[in-house]
Amino acid sequence: MNDSNTDTPSHPPVDIAIIGAGAAGLFAAIWAARESPTLQVVAIDGARTLGAKILVAGGGRCNVTHHAVDERDYSGGSPQLIKRILRRFPVESTIDFFAECGVELKREETGKLFPTTDKARSVLDALVSAAHSAGVKILHPQRVESVVQVDGGFQIQFAAEKILARTVILCMGGMSLPKSGSDGHGFTIARSLGHSITPLVVPALVPLTLQSDHWLTALSGLALPAELTAIRDDGTPARDMAGKPIAPVCGAVLCAHFGLSGPAVLDVSRHWLHLLDIDKNARLKINWMPGVRSESLEQELVQTKGQSLLAFLRGRLPERFLRAACLQAAVDPACGVQQMTRERRNSLVRSLTACEVIPSGTRGFTAAETTAGGVPLAELNIDRLESLKCPRLFLCGEMLDVDGRIGGFSFQWAWASGFVAGTAAAHAAIAVNPIKS
Repeated sequence: MNDSNTDTPSHPPVDIAIIGAGAAGLFAAIWAARESPTLQVVAIDGARTLGAKILVAGGGRCNVTHHAVDERDYSGGSPQLIKRILRRFPVESTIDFFAECGVELKREETGKLFPTTDKARSVLDALVSAAHSAGVKILHPQRVESVVQVDGGFQIQFAAEKILARTVILCMGGMSLPKSGSDGHGFTIARSLGHSITPLVVPALVPLTLQSDHWLTALSGLALPAELTAIRDDGTPARDMAGKPIAPVCGAVLCAHFGLSGPAVLDVSRHWLHLLDIDKNARLKINWMPGVRSESLEQELVQTKGQSLLAFLRGRLPERFLRAACLQAAVDPACGVQQMTRERRNSLVRSLTACEVIPSGTRGFTAAETTAGGVPLAELNIDRLESLKCPRLFLCGEMLDVDGRIGGFSFQWAWASGFVAGTAAAHAAIAVNPIKS
């Protein structure tokens, strides 16, 4: 069948139907077909552009994975459950797979792994080629409207066609970048098959907005390293599932006309949004001098003689930022350090090392790189990613309540969860009797 054929009124029964042919879906399809070459495997995707998220990832280069990945790089589900999936298909396996497909990966200083071509298209082409070579049929663009459990399998409805499948793998993404096809419809289908979705589903890895008159918006285009912590109104930090304080996020912050972006902001965004759900005054605490504590900076200022404030801080922070921070603290940057009152000195120290910022919101799912929230891992057999609500239904990728930090971690989750779901679905399809057409 031609990949884009929409004229056929019906489709013969298949062993495995993968709904969603993004990173996780294509990977699940490849490994399902490889696990048992006799199976009929079809991948169905309704996006205008196949693999749209892959193509835009990493600025069009596709950050395939990270050189060091473990469960601590993820939020959402239980770390121990996440670990069990990640170890089934580690980073080394990802590197080997893409090398086998003709895509060599290179490691950059940040630990991120990119294709040596620096082109995301080479990653997508390799996945599609591997799927075709394994015997997978890709139906695109075909938006799946519904999935209904029937005697011996599932009936999948899209456009004017229906497909019967012995097993189904749902990997339709979350709600981030809806133009790519992940508009939340996958959650609707998961619910229809008995699953729940976490009470809170929010954008993750998303820029944050500030009020238009906030002093940081005037610094648009300025990027600098910082340390960010999501805190409650009382100043205590956000906590993880185990009740432990979430460590500050370190990295670059980009001041923008709308607010804040950059890797550190994207990483802290999901923690702030989750905290905001329980504390409407949740905010960020930003240390613009990473590694420098308020007390030590205070002591340095007290002991410094014969220098202006600007001269003392020049070289540590961009002058443009320093002038804005001094203005915010009501301090003249040209004044001598010794001329500052204790009150003004404390105000400046807070602005530089414990700057509290209350975001007005986020740029939304349209600008988010992933989704925080989804189908709880507790509703799956974690070693197979098979539904505990609906036999022979498997789920993987962004649909699950797992989101990685920036740096290729979400892709590694897609590869690992796709591998587990794909291989397990193949065994399930082999074990059942043919569906009744």
